Amino acid sequence: MSRVSGQARAASRLAAVQALYQRDMEHTELHILLDEFHQHRLGAEIEDVEYAKADVRFFDDVVQGVYSRRDEIDALLSEKLAQGWALPRLDKTMLQILRAGTYELMARNDINVGTVISEYVDVAHAFFDEREAKFVNGILDAVAKAVR
Repeated sequence: MSRVSGQARAASRLAAVQALYQRDMEHTELHILLDEFHQHRLGAEIEDVEYAKADVRFFDDVVQGVYSRRDEIDALLSEKLAQGWALPRLDKTMLQILRAGTYELMARNDINVGTVISEYVDVAHAFFDEREAKFVNGILDAVAKAVR
């Protein structure tokens, strides 16, 4: 089994969050969504921006895993939110970051907890300020304590 670079996994995580967001907003069928990302997004150049090569199998695992275990993931996330908060109140991108991170913590015991949390904090930084990144850190840390 070949080792995949951390950069490829990081690119996969960011792309997975984008794909999950698109799925949530447009209700794109999963196989069509995956094909679109395989053909046009992962490692592509869009508007002169070259995207890092992604680990396609890892990307597929995260997207399909969140899709197939969404109810279980959402129930766990709901338990970890502060009283008075519910998933629909969360920013849609934030929700996908938390879902993807939760899936990895639940299903990918081959990946260190610290790596999962820090990678999704980095993804949060791509979209949000420090406050939201700390929120991701806190929620995923609570999830990790519950599932690992």
